[in-house]
Amino acid sequence: MSKHHGKHRRGQASGESGLSALQRDVSHRGGGKKAKPHIKAEAEGESGAEVRPLLHRPPSSALWAHAVEGGDTVPVGGPGPRCAPAAEGVVTVRPGTRCDLGAIDADADGGLDKETAKAALVTERARIVALQERLYAEHRRSLLVVFQAIDTGGKDGTIRAVFEGVNPQGCRVWSFKVPSAEESDHDFLWRYHAKAPARGMINVFNRSHYEDVLVVRVKDLVPEPVWRARYGQINDFERMLAASGTTILKFFLHISKDEQRERLEARIANPDKHWKFDPADLVERKSWDAYQGAFADALTECSTPQAPWHVVPANRKWYRNLLIARTIADTLEAMDPRFPEAKADLSGMTVPE
Repeated sequence: MSKHHGKHRRGQASGESGLSALQRDVSHRGGGKKAKPHIKAEAEGESGAEVRPLLHRPPSSALWAHAVEGGDTVPVGGPGPRCAPAAEGVVTVRPGTRCDLGAIDADADGGLDKETAKAALVTERARIVALQERLYAEHRRSLLVVFQAIDTGGKDGTIRAVFEGVNPQGCRVWSFKVPSAEESDHDFLWRYHAKAPARGMINVFNRSHYEDVLVVRVKDLVPEPVWRARYGQINDFERMLAASGTTILKFFLHISKDEQRERLEARIANPDKHWKFDPADLVERKSWDAYQGAFADALTECSTPQAPWHVVPANRKWYRNLLIARTIADTLEAMDPRFPEAKADLSGMTVPE
C-alpha cells in the first residue's frame, strides 16, 4: 500500500451514533441452495454488523423509494440524499457499534452459482444505466461511491464490471495515490473535496479520504493524535456532502489473507499481469493484521446514519460485483431522479421541412 500514499497532516475529532430505520434487520426469505452464513455463528450479535442474506427477488426495488419501513425516507422528488438498504448479502456496519472483520465470511456466495450471478449483474447494470441518465438530466443531486480494500482486494475489477455501459459524461472515476506536492501542502481532505461529484454526477473514489486513517497509521507517517482526530473530520466532511445533496455509498471489499496470496501468485505467474505486481506488495502483506485493525477501526468510527459502511464478501468476484451493482441500483432508485419538464408545450409542435 505504501506505493499509493505519502505524508499527510492535520486533524480533529468527533463521533456519531444512531441507526436509521433504513438499516434495520431484514429476515431471510431466500430459496435455492442454502446460503453460506456471512458472519460466523460464534460471533453473531457481537460484530456490530447487519447481515443481509441474498434474497431471490425481482431486480426492481421501487419499494425503497416509496414505502420504506417506518417512513424514514425523503418525499419523492426531494432534493436531499436518500438511502436504501444494501443488497441482501452485504454486511452493513451499524453506526455506533464495533465492526469485527474477522467474524465476516469473505468467501460467502449467497447460495448462488457464478452463471446465475453474472446473468443477474446484467440486469443490475441496465438499471444503473437507466437511472444514471435520469440523475444526469435532473441535475439536482449526486452520488459518491467509495471503494476501499487491501491490496488485490478488487477495486479496479469491481469498477470495470459494475459501471460497464454507464455514460462517461455523467460518471467520473478518481484514483488517489501518492499526493502531489501541491496536495501535500493543503489539509488532507483538500484533494478529495475537489473531486466530489457535481450535481447530476456519479463519482467513484478508487481509494479515498480513508487512506489518511489507514496507510498513514500503519506506516506511522503521522502521529497517532493526528490520524485519530481525522475520524471526526471525515464524518463532518461526509455530513456536509450529504447535506448538500450527495448520497454516499461506501464499500469495503473484504478478502481473506489466503485469497490475497492466491491473487498475488496469479499476478506473478501471468506475464500480462506483471504490470500490476509490485514487490512492495509482499512487504505490505507482512502488515496484514495491522491493516485489518486499521480498516476495522475506520469502519467502526466512520459508519454514520448519512454514510454507513458496507462490507462486501469479495473472495468470489462474481458475487461481489452483483452485490455492489444491486446496492448502487437500489440506491439510485430510492433517490428517484426525474427527467425535467419540457421547456415548452410540445403538443402539436412539428419540425419544419
